[in-house]
Amino acid sequence: MHIHWFPGHMAKAQRMIREQLSLIDVVIELLDARIPVSSANPIIAELIGSKPRVVALNKADLAEAGRTGEWIRHFRSQGLTTVSLDAASGKGTKELVSKVEQEASEKIAKLTAKGIKGRAVRAMILGIPNVGKSSLINRLLGTATAKTGDRPGVTRGQQWLKVGKNLELLDTPGVLWPKMDDQEVAFKLAVTGAIKDDIYDMEKVILRLLEILQENYSERLRERYKLLQAELPEDTAELLALIGAKRGCLRSGGAVDEEKARRIILTDFRSGKLGQFTLDNSNMGE
Repeated sequence: MHIHWFPGHMAKAQRMIREQLSLIDVVIELLDARIPVSSANPIIAELIGSKPRVVALNKADLAEAGRTGEWIRHFRSQGLTTVSLDAASGKGTKELVSKVEQEASEKIAKLTAKGIKGRAVRAMILGIPNVGKSSLINRLLGTATAKTGDRPGVTRGQQWLKVGKNLELLDTPGVLWPKMDDQEVAFKLAVTGAIKDDIYDMEKVILRLLEILQENYSERLRERYKLLQAELPEDTAELLALIGAKRGCLRSGGAVDEEKARRIILTDFRSGKLGQFTLDNSNMGE
């Protein structure tokens, strides 16, 4: 399973980030709580250097709560201000704004000492595609100003957005790194939606996902797809066909439409209908 993806606008996004960083007080690094390490773009740390940063674990509603707590403690032990949130519902956004303002307090104090009073905190939101940047901005603004979508690469431009009296946000496109040497990381990015579905081998990705579910969450498979324990085959290809048959994904003649079955499983996983998942292990952050 070899996945490589670096559209031209990603390189442009990096240039834009470098050009705007001098205007920024705090960087908000948005990570996917299901894959806190795999969704962390190493280029971002390189780009921002020593700039104050707040790490936000988004989509926490789709991740295992206990393990999200472990990840928050891990990042905080690294000296990083960290919060969890669900941008879709707004849970955690007030804490995020508070932490951003705290991180910028020293810079604002220096400006005030120079006679520059009342300047809003300027923050930049960075993260890989489809991690929820636009949803977070919309939640903070209380309106659908930033274009959102359920696929990566929707946000292409750059805009300043005012949040209340004390915060201005600079939105940026999602940025992936040029080469993914770790194909397990690539799998996690694909299955969570950071990589466009049409550029990777979905058959291999779904079979790998079924392997993980079969080994660690078989009860969820049985419950969601009305399977009996005795029905669960060890072979993931057979499991895919069984789920497809159970969900009525049949072609004329009775053959299973495996592509349709794969789409159903992927949608169920991403939407939380198969439960909450954290795919990254805590030892990845060591």
